[in-house]
Amino acid sequence: MAYIDYYKVLGVPKNATQEEIKKAYRKLARKMHPDLNPDDKDAHRKFQEINEANEVLSDPEKRAKYDKYGENWKHGEEYEKAQREYQQQWGNFGGGGARTFYTEGDFGDDDFSDFFHSMFGSGFSQRAGSRGSRKFKGGDYHAELRLTLRQAATTHKQEITVDGKNIRITIPAGVANGQKIKLPGYGQPGVNGGPNGDLYITFIVEDDPQFKRLGDDLYTEVPVDLYTLVLGGEIRVNTLDGQVNMKIKPGTQPDTKLRLKGKGFPVYKKEGQYGDLYVTLKVTIPEHLSQREKELFTELSKIRTR
Repeated sequence: MAYIDYYKVLGVPKNATQEEIKKAYRKLARKMHPDLNPDDKDAHRKFQEINEANEVLSDPEKRAKYDKYGENWKHGEEYEKAQREYQQQWGNFGGGGARTFYTEGDFGDDDFSDFFHSMFGSGFSQRAGSRGSRKFKGGDYHAELRLTLRQAATTHKQEITVDGKNIRITIPAGVANGQKIKLPGYGQPGVNGGPNGDLYITFIVEDDPQFKRLGDDLYTEVPVDLYTLVLGGEIRVNTLDGQVNMKIKPGTQPDTKLRLKGKGFPVYKKEGQYGDLYVTLKVTIPEHLSQREKELFTELSKIRTR
């Protein structure tokens, strides 16, 4: 797989602050969201890359590993462990003789092998023992999990069946459509005592009939009668956690978009943080007017045209 530079994906410098990373992510996520580019496969791919980059760079611990090891950041802990074992064993040889190095890991992964080879030199490849006695990491599993928008908005437990086994997982509020998470050790069993593979779950968040989601913000349309738009008043607006009152100023125009701050979607793994809810006012024209109502509208139209 080709190396992806997460900083370039988000268009930020390597010394970017967390706030700069957050702003860049939200801007790009809105632009490349699959709902706005339903027929653009490249936009869908870029959206996944944007989510992946944000997941790493917005996490200080993951970002530190990425800055240190680059494309091999996921193997950082394994490298550090192997390095300690290597140095200990090499020290026992007193610096002389042939170097032999033993470690766990899936050496069928060429990128991983090259990574360790670049760190330790040719001594890494001079492993003793037959191939059949080496420890290999098990293969990975990949699965999809479908969620409604409202399910994705709450932290909850859900069961998923993989390879005949039921696995109960906790899904954090705020997961995005197309987002992928890893469950270490839930893949295929390792060989000769090697570690298990991992389970990768891709979330598919279904469309909602009432709300449209873009990043952490939600969008909805609310019908408003003509009189409330003209005279002002108050309307009830549905949100994910119930109804709220929204004030309408006199003379508000049809299709006006108003914002309810903090009433949008929960921000992924940021407890207590939410996007905004944008409400578009759709005017409803009265039908089946009485004779008196027609007369009043006629009179009003004459007044307005004087």
